[in-house]
Amino acid sequence: MRLYQQLVLFMLAATVLPLAAVGFLVLSRAEKELAERISAEQRALATATAEGVSTELMETVDSVARVAELIDWQSATEEEARGALALLYNQSSALSAVLRLDAEGRPQGQPVFQAEGGGGHPAFDPQQVELLTKAVPVQPLRHGGKGEAALGRVYAHERSGMAAVAVAVKLDQGEGASFVLAEIVFRDLEDLLRRRAEGVLGTIDLVDPSGRILASSDTQRRLKNLDAAIATRLTLGGARTAHSFRTGEPVLRVSVARVPEGLGFDVVLSVSEADALAPVRSMRRTVLMSIGVALLVLLALGGLFTRRINRRLSEVMAGAQAFGRGELDRRVKVEGGDELSELATTFNHMGSELETARARLMRWNDDLRIRVDEALGELRTAQAQLVETQKLAAVGQLGAGVAHELNNPLAGILGYVQLMLMSRPDSDPDLDMLRKIEGSAKRCKEITQNLLRFSQQRERTDLRAVDLNIVVRDALTLTENQVKAEGISLVLELAGQGVRVMADSGQTSQAILALVSNARTAMQKTSEKILTVRTGEREGKGFLEVEDTGKGIAPEHRSRIFEPFFTTKDVWSNVGLGLSVTYRVVTEAGGSIDVRSEPGKGSCFTVWLTKA
Repeated sequence: MRLYQQLVLFMLAATVLPLAAVGFLVLSRAEKELAERISAEQRALATATAEGVSTELMETVDSVARVAELIDWQSATEEEARGALALLYNQSSALSAVLRLDAEGRPQGQPVFQAEGGGGHPAFDPQQVELLTKAVPVQPLRHGGKGEAALGRVYAHERSGMAAVAVAVKLDQGEGASFVLAEIVFRDLEDLLRRRAEGVLGTIDLVDPSGRILASSDTQRRLKNLDAAIATRLTLGGARTAHSFRTGEPVLRVSVARVPEGLGFDVVLSVSEADALAPVRSMRRTVLMSIGVALLVLLALGGLFTRRINRRLSEVMAGAQAFGRGELDRRVKVEGGDELSELATTFNHMGSELETARARLMRWNDDLRIRVDEALGELRTAQAQLVETQKLAAVGQLGAGVAHELNNPLAGILGYVQLMLMSRPDSDPDLDMLRKIEGSAKRCKEITQNLLRFSQQRERTDLRAVDLNIVVRDALTLTENQVKAEGISLVLELAGQGVRVMADSGQTSQAILALVSNARTAMQKTSEKILTVRTGEREGKGFLEVEDTGKGIAPEHRSRIFEPFFTTKDVWSNVGLGLSVTYRVVTEAGGSIDVRSEPGKGSCFTVWLTKA
């Protein structure tokens, strides 16, 4: 019997399990969707309530400010002012008291308060007046305009047992204007919260940044602190306008929304998760019981069925485990002609594909590593060039000051020595000493001139299209005799068609002479003295190479060769800035310098310039 037929018989016995599993998944999804919908509805309700609180409170503030702005308080009599206060008091049922203050914050006249509205409360005593005047600072309003309002801190209203807030309204222009203080009790806000909480299983609270409940749909919670489990999760003052979370034991689903207009309040809606999800969880328990019964039946039938296919499936599983360990050359034995045999064949084919893919991936990995190494090499080269440029800039600023300070005294010393030489006969015993002084002074003057040339930078390098071959020939005419006099063989390997690059002809000649001078010094103590100068084009750029057979550069010195005054010469010369000046000239032309050197076998400096 084929495996397909065996599976049909097994599925007939196992119908209960799929149905139960589907029911369980449906219920789980329903519970999840219900929870998400509850959270979304909570956030929407909390946001709408927060907007309603803001609207309710700001409408009261705006109505008081608008009416106060329309009244001419300066010319009003005491009776008219009291009538105006009564008019302000009647703007909203949330107002508990209205009081006028002078510019210094002292009460003016008698307040209008809840007792005069028919409440039958005792008179508004001085302590209540003091509490109201201290509830909101009027100092920030002194520089404001007429009708400008400011809310104060929230406090407990003793007569009503509710939370209250004071609002101050400026009555005229100038710093000497008086104010009106209005006390707003959160009675209307609690009515709003109770209306919003109708049909909700939980409570809606209005809280301040400290977690104190200012108003609640449950009057028993008024002016108390939030539950610690909720308070620790609140992000009061955060950037989020509405968010939800689960907390507490038993679990509560809580949604928080920030009241707009920068009032600093939050609306907190909390619902017991057990009550909200009770219907779905009851159905889940029923499904779980059904699944348990079905599993007992299926285990008995499955035990008989799995014996027949366990052996061959274990081979496939062993192959999968081998693949997991990276043994992609592992293959499963194929026997028979049923579906398991087809599975084994497919599995072996997958192994072959995975093995091929791994080999391809390893090749890609090698290629990527090579490219990364190349990119890192280029990055290190660019970083080294940047460091050298910064060093040269710093030394150039220092050298300019030093050279200017030393140049004038050296000129005087040199002039006096030369006058003394002219006034002495050839037989004078001091003549040799004076000549040494003259030579040393000239050497110092040349160093200061090199420092000046090194530090002076043009506002804009004069880059023009020049023939690199011509520049090389012109530069070598200045030093060719010296090269030959020192026994150095000069080899020119110039490009046949010429190489046109963007460069400053004079500065480039200076750089060539510095490289040639450096090569001559390096070959002073070598037996084979060959100086090769070549030009050409490579990789879309023009290049100039100066190669010598001198003593070379040690690896530990290679990173410092372009530093001013750094040298590896046996006897320090009077130049000291040749390679530094060369580096600056090349970089200002937008080029770069590569150095190739091996101790005992010579050095090769390659200057790369942009083609014209």
